[in-house]
Amino acid sequence: MNKKATPKSANAKSKKDVDGNLKEFFVDELKDIYWAEKHLVKTLPKMQKAATSDELKNAFGDHLEVTKGHVTRLEQAFELMGEKAQAKKCEAMEGITKEGESIIEDTEAGTATRDVGLVLAAQKVEHYEISTYGGLAQLARTLGNDDVAKILESTLNEEKEADQLLTSIAEEHINYEAAEEVEH
Repeated sequence: MNKKATPKSANAKSKKDVDGNLKEFFVDELKDIYWAEKHLVKTLPKMQKAATSDELKNAFGDHLEVTKGHVTRLEQAFELMGEKAQAKKCEAMEGITKEGESIIEDTEAGTATRDVGLVLAAQKVEHYEISTYGGLAQLARTLGNDDVAKILESTLNEEKEADQLLTSIAEEHINYEAAEEVEH
């Protein structure tokens, strides 16, 4: 694809203005995922308590500790950006976690069916985080913040691992157990 050079007009923004806008957007999105991670620190124990399978309970418990590390990493990213670590309500994560709460309400305690729902809800969370961290890591590189990008990529990799673990828990037994359950 050939890029044509565009002449600078009186209305054209300078690179500094564009970088400033992009940095502002980037920091705003960091605030969003920071809120999301802090919210998950409160939500994961509820999911763990609602789970039936020991394997799923353990996965939620382990990911709680990992998520606390994500909060700390985001605080480091803010610091590297010269910004105050500040949370901005993430409407998407709030919606995804509310959906997870409704799965708990709509399924019977102690059933594999509830576990299937919890895995699905958790994977929705992971996929949101994977897309967010992937995009933010790329933006950090674009802005020349390779240290921040590395921090975000570390979290991205852990989110991918969590997603893979949830898939294996579902595929190895929970889905089959739920298929065998009889309605009460």
